[in-house]
Order: sequence, then C-alpha cells, then structure tokens
Amino acid sequence: MPNITLLGTGGMLPLKDRFLTSLYVEQNGNAILIDCGEGTQVAFAQHGLKLSKIRAIFITHSHADHVAGLAGLLLSLGNTGRSDALPIFCGDSAVDTIQHLLAVTGGLPFDVHLHRLPENQSTTIKINKIDPLLQIDTLPLKHRVPCLGYRLTFAKKPEFQPQQAKALDIPVQYWKQLHSGETVTLPDGRKIDSVQVTGEPRPPIKITYTTDTLPISEIVDFAKDSDLFICEGMWGTFDKKESMNQKCHMLMQDACTLAKKANVKRLWLTHYSPAEKEPEIYAEELQQIYETVIISKDGQEITLK
Repeated sequence: MPNITLLGTGGMLPLKDRFLTSLYVEQNGNAILIDCGEGTQVAFAQHGLKLSKIRAIFITHSHADHVAGLAGLLLSLGNTGRSDALPIFCGDSAVDTIQHLLAVTGGLPFDVHLHRLPENQSTTIKINKIDPLLQIDTLPLKHRVPCLGYRLTFAKKPEFQPQQAKALDIPVQYWKQLHSGETVTLPDGRKIDSVQVTGEPRPPIKITYTTDTLPISEIVDFAKDSDLFICEGMWGTFDKKESMNQKCHMLMQDACTLAKKANVKRLWLTHYSPAEKEPEIYAEELQQIYETVIISKDGQEITLK
C-alpha cells in the first residue's frame, strides 16, 4: 500500500505557503522522490517525513524549480548516517546540470549513481531494493527542454487462500513460498504450484506524474486507469492559454480533460503559477469537466489500497 505525499504544489518559485512541486512515494519503508526544487528538504520537515527513507530520486527535467534543492537535500541526507549508494535517474540532457549540483556537495558519505534515461522514447526501470513488484515507466513530454513523465505501477500478489492450502494438506512452512509465486515440492513428493492456493490476479496500483508539458495526447494512454494522476495546472483562466502554449505548460482545464479521457480514479493538480494565489476558486468549473479533481495543497497525501 503506497503512501503518497505531494511535498509542494508550486511552479517557478517557492512562496511562503507553497513549496515547489515534488512527489514522495513510500512503500514498506522505502521511498522514491520525484523532483527536488529549492526548499524540498524543508518540506520534508514540515510534513513529518524522513529523508533517510529515500532509496532513489527521479528528475523530470533540468529547470531550477525541479532540481535546485538537490545539493542541500543530499547534504542533509548525508547527516542521517546513510552509507548506501543513492541512484538518481534523469534524462540525458539533465545529467550535466545534476553533476554541477553534485560538485558543491563536497564529500558525501555515500556514492551517487547517475542513471541516464532516453528522452526520445519510453523506457522501463525496475528497482528491486525498493519493491520487486514495482515498475517505473517514463514518457517523453513536450516542454521547452526535454522532460519526462513517470508512472509507478505496484503489482499486487494474488491473495493467499489458507483454507485451500489446508485442504491440500500443505505444511505451513511452505505457505510463504507459494504466496511469493514459487512452486514447491512437499516431503511426500507432490509438487504444488502457487496458483493452486492463491486467488484471482488483482489489478495493480498505478500512480502517474506529469508536469511541465503541453497536454499531449500520449499522456492519455500513459495515465490510463491510474489510481492517482498528478498533473500540472499552472492557471485556471482561458486567457492564459496562448501563453501556456508558448511556454509549453497547461491549464487546469487541460489536466481535467486528460484525466477524463484516461479514465483515472483521482486527479491532483499541481505546479501552480506563483501568481495563481487561490487555485481553489476554479473547483466548481473544473468539476464540471472531471468530477473527482482535487485542487491540491502542499502536504496532500493518500494511501492507495
């Protein structure tokens, strides 16, 4: 059951009551951080989260409001007693920027491993240390610089059926292996496959995160049937549409239209313009497009089951 916290909901620059957009996803005590703008480590403290749980960082693109907080966060992470290497995943074009940020951190007590991701095609990442059932997929977005969207898919094990195991006279010490999908050989020579003692496959949990992009059609398939879709909405007024097109951003209404087409269960808006002081005033209008839209605030959180 992943726990999701939107550390900040701002774009461009932080405000006194709105940090920059960053996403924290925790599963079984292991966390992923997506984007790390200025003040992200302060947002951790404000929302009661632990830096020490971070196992990997993913960066959407090289703009400052998405990476400028990385050096400070890594230095603070070094003070938690961390010694394990930290993987940072980013597009090819963001590598140089991140390497320059790493240059000011001095001697960290852990290694940082940069992983380049292609920016012209989708790719899939597996990090078994976080969760062997987790798959992370990327989507090239349409921004002024190369930018990646991320989809986190948490597969679910079929539910174990203890009554069926008892009916087959399977000793308890084999139950865990069978629940993990293994085939076991019992002392009496019988081979038992996991499907004999588990229920039907369960749909996975999907979390999709796209920000700093035009509302391209590819997002619809990428976010299809997501349990949670987190998408930028810089403005809520149509008179900003031309400006957003020029800057390769989207309106809140664009995000709602994408969410409806993708049949997602929940939409959280984020990455508001610093001049958009009260995005909640658009709630009624946005709900006419997509009923379950949430005008997110810093610290928005949910546990998905």
